[in-house]
Amino acid sequence: MNMPLNTARECQILSTAVTHRQETALPTPAELRQRLPVNEHLARQVGRHRQAVRDILHARDDRTLIVVGPCSIHDEVAALEYGEKLKTLADAVSNRFLIVMRAYLEKPRTAVGWKGLLYDPERTGAGDLNAGLLRSRRLLLNLAEMGLPLATEALSPFAMDYLGDLVSWTAIGARTTESQIHREMVSGLPMPAGFKNGTDGGISVALNAMKSGAHPHHHLGVSSHGAPVMVSTPGNPDTHLVLRGGRGITNYDEASIQQAAQSLSEAGLSAAIMVDCSHDNACKQAERQIDVAREVMRQKHSGNTSIRGLMLESFLEAGRQDDGDDLRFGCSITDPCLGWEQTEALLRSL
Repeated sequence: MNMPLNTARECQILSTAVTHRQETALPTPAELRQRLPVNEHLARQVGRHRQAVRDILHARDDRTLIVVGPCSIHDEVAALEYGEKLKTLADAVSNRFLIVMRAYLEKPRTAVGWKGLLYDPERTGAGDLNAGLLRSRRLLLNLAEMGLPLATEALSPFAMDYLGDLVSWTAIGARTTESQIHREMVSGLPMPAGFKNGTDGGISVALNAMKSGAHPHHHLGVSSHGAPVMVSTPGNPDTHLVLRGGRGITNYDEASIQQAAQSLSEAGLSAAIMVDCSHDNACKQAERQIDVAREVMRQKHSGNTSIRGLMLESFLEAGRQDDGDDLRFGCSITDPCLGWEQTEALLRSL
């Protein structure tokens, strides 16, 4: 049977659809990992760091988990300098804290904006994932070689195939906690994952996400060699809740944390709670993170056993700046951060 020919209008639509999408070849995850490999020593180190995080989350270690670092990394040199300082501090307070460095290479946007080092390393708006993947993996390798556990936010599930072998803790952000794709991804991750409460401040979405992430899944994916595959995941036993406030609501106070702990218990979920001291909990004011952290630690010292960790946004210089040609070294171009001196003083005081 002869198929009908496309009309002129149909051809125009097809042509327009093709020209509106451009594709640029990228290395497969296997190729990038071969180019920038993790040696056996480093692989064992990452495994130990992941287990240390698990031990805190499951109350086998009474230290506090501290995830701290820049809101997002735009300058690898500044990130490495920050990492050196953080490693020295981490060693000094290791009897009380397990410090994990935020190495956030993807930036979720409410509308539009710079999407992170992974996507647009030169911040031109043109995007360059080839360079971004290479620079991001090299940075994680350099930080890991300092002996630091690393944390990131998993925005693109594909990115974890390229970078996840260097990560010890992963966040699923407030905008993506409700995403089925991210829940499926977490189900197969080899490291603990924290689901943040929704942007409205409610925790029900995160509780559902924890249940889903702990459950086995079968889903569409891509192999390490770039082929489409069905991915079967076992479920992640190390999902937990991250409270970050939302829409003008804070949820780090005693009543909110107790209510969250009760909801987790009633749902049969892990009792571990991490408090994000930034975002809506700090009313988007970086210095308020200090008061939030002190209040949460006061609750822990008073006997709240559900509190297992804190998250802080911190860089070399305090505050934030707009992106441009004349940037202050070590100052965030996204959310405002605590400066290094503030960060060190806070953690030592806690």
